Amino acid sequence: MSPEVPDKVIALAKRLYGERAPEIVFHPQCLASSGHFAGDDQTRAAAFIDVANDPDFDVLWCARGGYGANRIAEYVLPALTEAAKAKIYLGYSDFGFLLAPLYGAGIGTCVHGPVAQEIQREGGEAAIARVLSWLIDRDPAALEPSLQETPGAIAFNITVLSQMLGTPLQPDLAGRVLMLEEVSEALYRIDRSLFHITSNPEIRKVTGIRLGRCSLIPENEPDFGQTAEQVARHWCEVSGIPFLGPADIGHDVANKLVPFG
Repeated sequence: MSPEVPDKVIALAKRLYGERAPEIVFHPQCLASSGHFAGDDQTRAAAFIDVANDPDFDVLWCARGGYGANRIAEYVLPALTEAAKAKIYLGYSDFGFLLAPLYGAGIGTCVHGPVAQEIQREGGEAAIARVLSWLIDRDPAALEPSLQETPGAIAFNITVLSQMLGTPLQPDLAGRVLMLEEVSEALYRIDRSLFHITSNPEIRKVTGIRLGRCSLIPENEPDFGQTAEQVARHWCEVSGIPFLGPADIGHDVANKLVPFG
């Protein structure tokens, strides 16, 4: 995580809420470094367990959504105590590798939503403000709009969910609306991943699929010939899963919150 993030996030919370501002604590692990990761696997797993099992914290908010959550998920889950069940777990992207088994085990409230690092993006203060408005006041405007009509949704990055299927991390999504988003993947990769997702027998038990934003898609040579929505509609039709339209989620500062279930 960028070292400027803690001061910026805390200052924004105080500016928006004054005396009502929550106490936000950044674990030292967030600034650790080990190759691609914010500390090695043991350091990151220990930090998650420390916060999750501490009854003084109400929320475990992911600093970034970077790769690596899949490497620690099966170490983290068995170490969680009763205190972990009372928390909100908030993040997206690769953090889905932890949100999924937490949700599957009935541990806490899992939420797909902006991470603290968003404050470094252009317009990122709005994303942080959206998170705080829901955490503090449960502001419905912070949520993905379709939840008001069809509650019971769950949200993932396309590649993350595709890689998760068939592993011990795969949760039961029967009867849920599945929301999906992607970033920086070629359309042929999105096509391949959506084939894999919609072919899974357990995924075919969802109520339907909504497609969030697929952004920063690399150019294809030759042109792929279909949009991401057309690809999603195709695989929904093939699999018999209803395509329910767009979802206001994505790898961007406009990303709305989706509390699982």
